[in-house]
Amino acid sequence: MILAFQLVSFTYIWITLIPNVCAASHIKMTHQRCSSSMKQTCQVCISRVQKLGTFQKHPGILPILLSEGSPVPVGIDVHVESIDSISEANMDFTMTFYLRHYWKDERLSFPSTANKSMTFDHRLIRKIWVPDIFFVHSKRSFIHDTTMENIMLRVHPDGNVLLSLRITVSAMCFMDFSRFPLDTQNCSLELESYAYNEDDLMLYWKHGNKSLNTEEHMSLSQFFIEDFSASSGLAFYSSTGWYNRLFINFVLRRHIFFFVLQTYFPAILMVMLSWVSFWIDRRAVPARVSLGITTVLTMSTIITAMSTSMPQVSYLKAVDVYLWVSSFFVFLSVIEYAAVNYLTTVEERKQFKKTGKISRMYNIDAVQAMAFDGCYHDSEIDMDQTSLSLNSEDFMRRKSIHSPSTDSSRIKRRKSLGGHVGRIILENNHVIDTYSRILFPIVYILFNLFYWGVYV
Repeated sequence: MILAFQLVSFTYIWITLIPNVCAASHIKMTHQRCSSSMKQTCQVCISRVQKLGTFQKHPGILPILLSEGSPVPVGIDVHVESIDSISEANMDFTMTFYLRHYWKDERLSFPSTANKSMTFDHRLIRKIWVPDIFFVHSKRSFIHDTTMENIMLRVHPDGNVLLSLRITVSAMCFMDFSRFPLDTQNCSLELESYAYNEDDLMLYWKHGNKSLNTEEHMSLSQFFIEDFSASSGLAFYSSTGWYNRLFINFVLRRHIFFFVLQTYFPAILMVMLSWVSFWIDRRAVPARVSLGITTVLTMSTIITAMSTSMPQVSYLKAVDVYLWVSSFFVFLSVIEYAAVNYLTTVEERKQFKKTGKISRMYNIDAVQAMAFDGCYHDSEIDMDQTSLSLNSEDFMRRKSIHSPSTDSSRIKRRKSLGGHVGRIILENNHVIDTYSRILFPIVYILFNLFYWGVYV
């Protein structure tokens, strides 16, 4: 009986207490799992808060300096939108392009289930660290700000950052004008970190040679763009050390057609115009002198116009060689007539001393008439009209006296003279004029062959 009572009591206790114990055990296990999960979550939160606190406390510090590692790699790529101008007088160029920076800053990493990046505008730039890139030898530069500042910042979940800027830069280009305007210029835009040397920041082209891109239909008025290339190197400063430097190189070949029309062709015409004086009678002093002075002054104007648009360099340019040699040919044509006129005077004096009178070719009245109106006069026919032009009253008197038969005979003789003008001019020209008609063109043609063979 007692044994049966004990068995019933044990069964009751088992049925009553076991569910409570199991429930308590389940609650304890659940509490342990929840505590572990919450602990992990709290650790993540604490880590993010610590990172955020460190970042807000040191926003301008290099990402790598917080971890004391190797230099921060910053990749660069450039898309050239346009070359706005090339100035020979100022020896500079203006370029508009998109400058993109790539680096990693773990302080900006964030959890993302979709692994999507976040994009910001210029307002966040002042609150984070960005590379301090500047342009070596730049004169002026600015970031476009229409309608807002053209700045884009993109942050990826793993901390990778993209910074894109739209910039216009005017920079120096060290040009060599020794072959101008048949020259080819090599210009470059140089990028470098201002504060961080190679121990702190490593600047490199993000995609190698493909990091530099240009617009498909980019062109200039005076130049043909032959090549665009990217290169890199190191720059040394005695006080701060070595710095990484990137180069945007481009080669410009000048279009020659504009200068052919504006400079070379007018110079050739002036030289050829000066040769006309060799075919004018040597006694036509006003005609030949005025023609020579006109061509000299025109060449001087062409040289002055070219010099005003060029920098004042201390060496000869190719266009200077051509213009000054052409001016020398024009000047020689004037000197040639001075020599012809002087020798003609000497011959007249010798003829006068030898015969006691001047021959018909050197008739004093004919020479005086030639000096007056610049035209050749037959001593038997035209001298009376020249003297009449000097005295209008005498001209009217002679005109009333002459009979119609005399006028008709004069017309016949004038026609006969017109048929022999070429022979008369050749007979009355000096031997220097005869040789100059051949030598001047030949020498000038040889000069042109040599010039274009050397510079083209």
